[in-house]
Amino acid sequence: MVPGLAYFLLFQYGALFGSAIAFKEYVPFDGVWGSPWIGFENFQRMFGNAEFWDAVVNTLVISVLQLVFYFPVPLALALLLHSLTWSTVRRFVQSVAYLPHFISWVIVVALFQQMLGDTGLMNSFLGDAGLSTVDVIGNPDAFKPLVVAQVIWKDAGWGTIIFLAALTQVDEQLLEASAIDGAGPWRRFWHVTLPAIRPVVILLLIMRLGEILSVGFEQMLLQRDAVGPEAAEIIDTFVYYQGVVGGDYGFATAAGLFKGLMGALLVYAANKVAHRLGESGVYK
Repeated sequence: MVPGLAYFLLFQYGALFGSAIAFKEYVPFDGVWGSPWIGFENFQRMFGNAEFWDAVVNTLVISVLQLVFYFPVPLALALLLHSLTWSTVRRFVQSVAYLPHFISWVIVVALFQQMLGDTGLMNSFLGDAGLSTVDVIGNPDAFKPLVVAQVIWKDAGWGTIIFLAALTQVDEQLLEASAIDGAGPWRRFWHVTLPAIRPVVILLLIMRLGEILSVGFEQMLLQRDAVGPEAAEIIDTFVYYQGVVGGDYGFATAAGLFKGLMGALLVYAANKVAHRLGESGVYK
């Protein structure tokens, strides 16, 4: 456990001390503690910055799309895999479904560009058929559905691991009894399977809500120039361009701290709702 604990202590809890520069006019040569305090000026600038709110809106829209369209996919895929009786086929399908998770976003974005770009495979077929071509990759209106599709293709298989583990706890005798009583597959899922795995679903949903303002920095950064910041700017890329590229470290840290606080509040609120529904949630 020592390497894992060291990672969190150094890069998670230790890094919290650097959040002090959100309240400072940070000068790298003066250091964190040598830079002058300016109170909440960085936050006032942030709340009055139109580009920041555009990034917040883009982040929330992409997060909601991922929550609605991506979150159910691993559960559905896990149910399909769990229903396979031939273990050899199930292990093969699981392995194939897991593989995209280990491919870097650089490769994933390149693959989608080769398939859906202006000179990609799809447009080659359309051109050969005498039809008009469509540049999906460079279309700002198609960007948000595109990034959700990329996440589904890359991580849906990996997301089935926890659901498959939860499905092993479903009482097979209850499933058999409900089938004998005439319940179809949907009623068995709704009345037997879903109640058995509901605590896991709620736990994962709470954790996802805590990360609702994190929608994939690398994925967005790689495609931002193709569609423009109006469509692809999120909070993480906003922080990167304001801080690392622009050198306005205090302002960027204020935006990052705002994101972290909102995530913590969402986890707290979702956990309270889980308690009201009779579930244990993330913590008591």
